[in-house]
Amino acid sequence: MYPKSTFGYDLEFFQHYHKDLIVLGDGSSGAAVIVLPAYQGRVMTSTTGGMNGKSFGWVNHDLIASGKRVEHMNAFGGEERVWLGPEGGQFSVFFKKDTEFTFNNWFVPAALDTEPFNVVSTSSTHASFNRAIQLENYSGNVLDFEINRTIRLMENKSIEDLLGVDIPDSIKYVGFESENGLTNTGNHAWDKTTGMLSIWILCMLNASDDTHVAIPYKKGDPSALGKIVTDDYFGKVPAERLQVSDGLILFKADANYRSKIGISPLRALPLAIGYDATNLVLTVTRFSLPEEVTDYVNSLWQLQDDPFAGDAVNAYNDGPINGSQMGRFYEVESSSPAAALGPGQSIVHRNAVIHFTGSKEDLNTISMQLLDLPVDAISLG
Repeated sequence: MYPKSTFGYDLEFFQHYHKDLIVLGDGSSGAAVIVLPAYQGRVMTSTTGGMNGKSFGWVNHDLIASGKRVEHMNAFGGEERVWLGPEGGQFSVFFKKDTEFTFNNWFVPAALDTEPFNVVSTSSTHASFNRAIQLENYSGNVLDFEINRTIRLMENKSIEDLLGVDIPDSIKYVGFESENGLTNTGNHAWDKTTGMLSIWILCMLNASDDTHVAIPYKKGDPSALGKIVTDDYFGKVPAERLQVSDGLILFKADANYRSKIGISPLRALPLAIGYDATNLVLTVTRFSLPEEVTDYVNSLWQLQDDPFAGDAVNAYNDGPINGSQMGRFYEVESSSPAAALGPGQSIVHRNAVIHFTGSKEDLNTISMQLLDLPVDAISLG
């Protein structure tokens, strides 16, 4: 029996409850990834250190072990899942037509919550899935589509090429990339009158009391680029939890205070970095961000003046609400642009998650290459 919070513990747990789990790994470095077809081809967790290594994805063991299904959302956890936007507004796929935008009326579509994806192919380094889905949005328009999702284990060179870094031999790492395709299989085009979907990738990661997220942004005149960060999703984020400096946003992700930030496509860069100083884990998320594209779905829970003025990247910190909370996790989220697709057309959104572990000096070599900052600077004290 492996101790809790290790990869071995999570692997044995999933082997008990999900016999169809898929493990990606090279067998020698200790890098390994668990993927579950039952949860939409979701990456549940990963490690750099084999069975005794730290498990990076947040997993809701209690809910999974209970075998129960709950209303609204089954928060199984998982360090990378695919959802679809928008969450709120007149084109929402989480609220039924003409209902109020309150939690009682909010439901994650079953195809993105409790229903499995089909396994297309697997190997020791990849797993491919697909699923045909039909959803009706808040405006009453029916959307028929297919999701094709592939998870690939990343090797040293592909990580170095994607991030533009050199990885020292002393650092351990695990990386995976998801390729998420969305195809309009219906008979009508998706546009600003019918509503459009977006590919929405959410990464639930274990938090410590000393975890922060660093998100670089495009500098420039607010009259041209708009505000740097939206920070009032759950009430304004306190100043001690959010700092905007010259080209960098720092966000406290300690799972002690529920909060969320968003960056628009005019300000976003295709990079977000989490640093857990307690466990010496540097987590890099790199994602698709097409240039000169600004129509992103707006997920605010209200009828919207501009339903295509949404975020390209978000970070979320869980925390106690009324004395309870979902779990000790934080999230990094990336989205595709709104999918203006005619019948048979597709878009693809890629999202890569790479964890580095080692000494602080080792991790500095990565953070200096990515942010020109040491890891100690990824902190609000």
